Amino acid sequence: LKRLWRATGYSIEGLKAAWRNEAAFRQECFALAILLPAAFFLGNNGLERALLIFSLLLILVVELINSALESAIDRIGPERHELSGRAKNLGSAAVMVSIIAAAVVWVFIAFGRFWTN
Repeated sequence: LKRLWRATGYSIEGLKAAWRNEAAFRQECFALAILLPAAFFLGNNGLERALLIFSLLLILVVELINSALESAIDRIGPERHELSGRAKNLGSAAVMVSIIAAAVVWVFIAFGRFWTN
């Protein structure tokens, strides 16, 4: 129980750090705040709503991992290195792929809701 309590505290500190230091994370949180209510309107059933919400949360998860990766690389040193740049670009690409995946989910569910009936 003690370990769970500490892990929760570390997680909350991580979320605070992301909010404070990562503009992209804040923007994605604002998008989540707008789109979350829309998910309840757009989804026809629990599964669709879960997919819509999960796709948004996945963006935040990938952004947090990308931010952690960038922080670790920046901690190593300020000099430019091909592998550091590649790692940062790969993290950025992961965020982009998660955004595309969310967009695909939203488009397919919206299409099913508004254009197939």
